[in-house]
Amino acid sequence: MSQVTSEISVSLDGFAAGPNQSPDDPIGVGGMRLHEWALATAGWREAHGQEGGERSADSEIAERMMDGIGAFIMGRRMFGVGDGHWDESWRGWWGDDPPYHAPVFVLSHHEREPLPMEGGTTFTFVTGGIESALEQARAAAGGQDVSIAGGASTVAQYLRAGLLDELYLHVVPLLLGSGERLLDNTGDATFEPVEVVASPTVTHIRYRVVRD
Repeated sequence: MSQVTSEISVSLDGFAAGPNQSPDDPIGVGGMRLHEWALATAGWREAHGQEGGERSADSEIAERMMDGIGAFIMGRRMFGVGDGHWDESWRGWWGDDPPYHAPVFVLSHHEREPLPMEGGTTFTFVTGGIESALEQARAAAGGQDVSIAGGASTVAQYLRAGLLDELYLHVVPLLLGSGERLLDNTGDATFEPVEVVASPTVTHIRYRVVRD
């Protein structure tokens, strides 16, 4: 069976997003600093149709972020800020060609018709909870892995439910002080490190989630 994985950038004090998230600041105040390591790499830029960037260990990590992923799951707020009924004109943060190029299942309390985009991405809105989303994502992934794309609360839900097989943290050496913390109330899982790659800007740690 395919694995359920997640990779996410976090601060040293454990935050995956800064405070005061809004449509103008979707990752919160200071939150974009968590992703500067990836944005600077040639690997990330090439995957997003851009030129330039640095060749480094970080670039190699960024280049293989999407390897082996057949479908994605994300929370409502990662697709769009807000909790009420959908504004049908909202099509996500990423323009007409989102970077996923695979089926994406969005957790929601409100129904919405599937939203096909360019490049092979289709957003499907799931109101049946995390297990329903995972069942649909596995079916769509065609034997490849399913990635829990975020945000932090969505990753925490899958970890707490015992449904996450692998967690890949990109630990950025900065303190946000407040915001959305990743590993609060996630149960008592044990983590076994299986890969560690360090650079001057970030430490990449891939953990296997060990269950009794």
